[in-house]
Amino acid sequence: MKLISPADLHAAASQAHILDVRLADDFECCHIPGAANNCVYEVAFHERLKDSSTASPSFICLYGQSEASHEAPMAAEKLKRAGFADVRLLQGGLDAWKKADLPVEGKGGQQPQPLPPHGRKEIDLQESRLEWTGRNLLNKHCGKISLKSGHLDFDHGLVTGGEVLIDMTAITCDDLQGNPLHDVLIHHLRSDDFFDTDLHPEARITIREAKPTDGGTPGSPNLQVKADLTLKGITAPVEFTASAGIDDQGRPAAQAAFAIDRTRWHVLYGSGRFFARLAGHLVNDLIELQIRLVCKT
Repeated sequence: MKLISPADLHAAASQAHILDVRLADDFECCHIPGAANNCVYEVAFHERLKDSSTASPSFICLYGQSEASHEAPMAAEKLKRAGFADVRLLQGGLDAWKKADLPVEGKGGQQPQPLPPHGRKEIDLQESRLEWTGRNLLNKHCGKISLKSGHLDFDHGLVTGGEVLIDMTAITCDDLQGNPLHDVLIHHLRSDDFFDTDLHPEARITIREAKPTDGGTPGSPNLQVKADLTLKGITAPVEFTASAGIDDQGRPAAQAAFAIDRTRWHVLYGSGRFFARLAGHLVNDLIELQIRLVCKT
């Protein structure tokens, strides 16, 4: 990629089509004078490139926030694939431009950041969900289990604990919806073959400990969780990583995907570890769980 320094771009600004490829909100707060905004994260980026194909500038200069943030190199690759010949990157991005004490435009300041959550936050049952996947040797079924209540505990933005109450009587199978076999499978799962929901209508996940992972970033597994899962009246520990953060509406949220060995909770039907011969009744011991928790603001 061709690089251009802030001083050289300032001197050659009349010859350049300057393109800010950050979020529109960040552009409105602060940008280089004369720059246009085309956020590289948006699907419409390619369509808006037509506005960059003017014949008057001798080159296109792209910039993002900083050298560490990759939005400008990502946009440069897209422009080169689209046939733009002279594409340059502002070295160091907007941070370097401001450090050089060059002029900027915009309403000033930075986008306000939501206050880090603190204390107990109840989960939004409409936005939170628990999904399951069960398999045998060749096939699988997947569905949802309703949540009855839950909360997460925070200490100045860090998850420290929490609990989720699960309604085991409200289990569904997505891949069999509309199929007469749906109700057959659900009856099977609710029976004493599996979760025995007449005697044990609820399950519970209790977070005992949650610590940030080393080097965790937003969107990556940034939380190491130790919890207890109570199922069929049996409590056993589980450990998993989760991705936690604040969504674009300012709501604390977390999600995780992990597998449990159902036999630890005495769910034995179809397990090859406990039955000598099962033929087509074999069911894998592992059940995959995906949980998403969104807290109320």
